[in-house]
Amino acid sequence: MNASLTSTRPEPVRPAVLIVDDEPDLLELVSLTLSRMNLRTRTAPDVGTARKLLKSEPFDLCLTDMRLPDGDGLDLVAWIQENRATVPVAVITAHGNIESAVRALKLGAFDFVSKPLDLGVLRKLVGSAIRLGTGASDTSPDPSAARLIGHSGVMEQLREMISRVSRSQAPVHIYGESGTGKELVARMIHESGARRDAPFVAVNCGAIPTELMESELFGHKRGSFTGAVADKKGLVQTAEGGTLFLDEVADLPLHMQVKLLRVVQEKTVRPVGESREETVDVRILSATHKNLAELVAQGLFREDLFYRINVIELRVPALRERPEDIPDIAEAILERLGRRTGSQPPRLAEDALEQLRSYPFPGNVRELENVLERALTLCVSGVITAEHVKLRSTQRTSAPAPLPTATAADGAALGEHLEEIERDAIVKALEKTRYNKTAAAKLLGMSFRALRYRIKKLGIE
Repeated sequence: MNASLTSTRPEPVRPAVLIVDDEPDLLELVSLTLSRMNLRTRTAPDVGTARKLLKSEPFDLCLTDMRLPDGDGLDLVAWIQENRATVPVAVITAHGNIESAVRALKLGAFDFVSKPLDLGVLRKLVGSAIRLGTGASDTSPDPSAARLIGHSGVMEQLREMISRVSRSQAPVHIYGESGTGKELVARMIHESGARRDAPFVAVNCGAIPTELMESELFGHKRGSFTGAVADKKGLVQTAEGGTLFLDEVADLPLHMQVKLLRVVQEKTVRPVGESREETVDVRILSATHKNLAELVAQGLFREDLFYRINVIELRVPALRERPEDIPDIAEAILERLGRRTGSQPPRLAEDALEQLRSYPFPGNVRELENVLERALTLCVSGVITAEHVKLRSTQRTSAPAPLPTATAADGAALGEHLEEIERDAIVKALEKTRYNKTAAAKLLGMSFRALRYRIKKLGIE
């Protein structure tokens, strides 16, 4: 073949990383490590030089030490957020100086790595940052991705915050009432960030028995306790490279809070029965409907863990705060229920919509879904009207109804009334705990066996 007819494709431009540090040995070590990852590197010994390079050249990541001759790494983080917001910045902190790392994350740093540098951790951090940069231009929506429904002002603000925190690796604490969609928000953060192709592992901290929690989260070695017949990988290791979502984190017992703190601070985990720690690369997201600050004041939640997982705080609004979103949410729920049953979703009549808008929904979106599922069962005409929408508030009066008199003639009526009260309490507890019977029994102050007996007796299932 004629050499003149062959075409040579230009080599793709390698991502560029700016390394800011005044230690020549560290600069050489990091530069060599990143060059082996097929990355271009530039170095700067101080803040001033780093700013000049950032103004004149494009970079895909900035990696900066905290202590520099002419300033602080935090100053450079703040400057980048203001002037080069599309460039992820990670900080190198002194060993044990986690407070500086937390301050950097609050200022907008992508992540942090501690000295002495663990090159494996460094490579994972840099890889995540580069993936974030290369995926930033992909704006095509994923039809299977989690999404929030509604166009109220509070929801638009929440979407904007999700977009911002997804570009970071900082721990995020999501709080809001039960049923508001905290796990959905966590999934959106994961799917919008650099870890979207890695696992998203959700853990309900209130549903794992205390005696099994350490093994479930961190794994165990064979023979470490009775019944440990093989090595087992924990949920933290299962989320390697991705996101670990700790739902109802307030339910973690204090001894587990200490172990979780080490995962957040040192990015290491020790399986039960193992003498050595393993490095892990996971982003921690947490959620609860409880007030963590109050639990800290009561001594029920560790203050140091609270500040580590609460670097960024997101509040998910209650449904009663955005009644204008109810029609869109209801339509989406009915479409999903229709697909599940293989039928055409019914239409909501205006009187039914009016009832839904005026109801406070203490159970939030989860309660709305239950209401619509019940209405769908009652509806036969293809139109859900007000008579199909059974809301708890419409069954209440300004004064509590008197109990029937307990005579021999109407003793059965009293028994039925008490059973109705008991049934309502159990149903509410099950809904609050997402139908986890162990957690519901704990909430009701009874044993699991007693709850199971009452559920069967009252015909709840």
